[in-house]
Amino acid sequence: MTEQLTFNLDASSGKPLGNIYYGTCSWTDPTLLQSGAFYPSGVSSAEERLRFYAQSFPLVEVDSTFYAPPSEDNAIRWAARTPEGFLFNIKAYGLLTHHAVAVRSLPLEIRRMLSADPEEKQRIYMHELPSGAQQIIWDMHVNALQPLAQANKLGAVLLQFPYWFFFSRRHMDYLREASDRLPWRLAIEFRGGQWMEEKNRGATLSLLQELGLTYVIVDEPQGFKSSTPPVIASTSELAMVRFHGRNLKTWEAPVKTTAERFNYLYNDDELRPWATETAKLSKRTEMVHVLWNNNYRDYPIRNARQFATLLKEL
Repeated sequence: MTEQLTFNLDASSGKPLGNIYYGTCSWTDPTLLQSGAFYPSGVSSAEERLRFYAQSFPLVEVDSTFYAPPSEDNAIRWAARTPEGFLFNIKAYGLLTHHAVAVRSLPLEIRRMLSADPEEKQRIYMHELPSGAQQIIWDMHVNALQPLAQANKLGAVLLQFPYWFFFSRRHMDYLREASDRLPWRLAIEFRGGQWMEEKNRGATLSLLQELGLTYVIVDEPQGFKSSTPPVIASTSELAMVRFHGRNLKTWEAPVKTTAERFNYLYNDDELRPWATETAKLSKRTEMVHVLWNNNYRDYPIRNARQFATLLKEL
């Protein structure tokens, strides 16, 4: 880099480094809790853990909302338990990103709207729900997140699409629909789907820029149908980078737990180029979010702290 970047904040203070916010994609992953490597003895309740985490990092991603819709009660608690300036990114419920979800995860009012016995069908897609039920799911993402937004603690809503969400006019229209339906800042992550192949890359980024959606830059294993290349790009005032690890053996292999898929600890040589690119992004956007999804033991905690140190060295 030709320009000297100076960060005056302590990398372990829980504060952003300039306009760069960094954190992990969970603060209660089971393997993290079992490791005993982050939370001090006696910090064991949900409230205590979140308060401790928020003293260490300025940002966290909530992944539990991918498996069940967000709730207003949780949003109120999260806002009350974290300091001013702390940010939450919320991963959208799987129905909004063309995933099948467990029927038991649906709100009771929606299960009552299903024509068949819900016990007969274990998983369901959005298009299989009545239109009224679909509207309720959208509305829940608007209403439930209001407390975080009102407290200025809602960073973005992450829409992470599967590899079968292919580059197509129909799916482009769906991105427009999501942009119209959700009033929050939206971040779009593609898992394959041809969106970032060279022939489609320009159209993809242009669409996201037109809609004011954040393109999510990823570091992840390459060579799979669900792989997206690590293209550095910004399409809105917020830039976002998510690190999934580089475990080629487990990326698409059958695993007993999600943690096994993300069992990867980055080293300095792997992170240093990303620190440089992130610093560059921070110069052309209002804010950068850097998140660690290598949720295995305390690996994301260690890498997030490591990354902050590398940023300070620039």
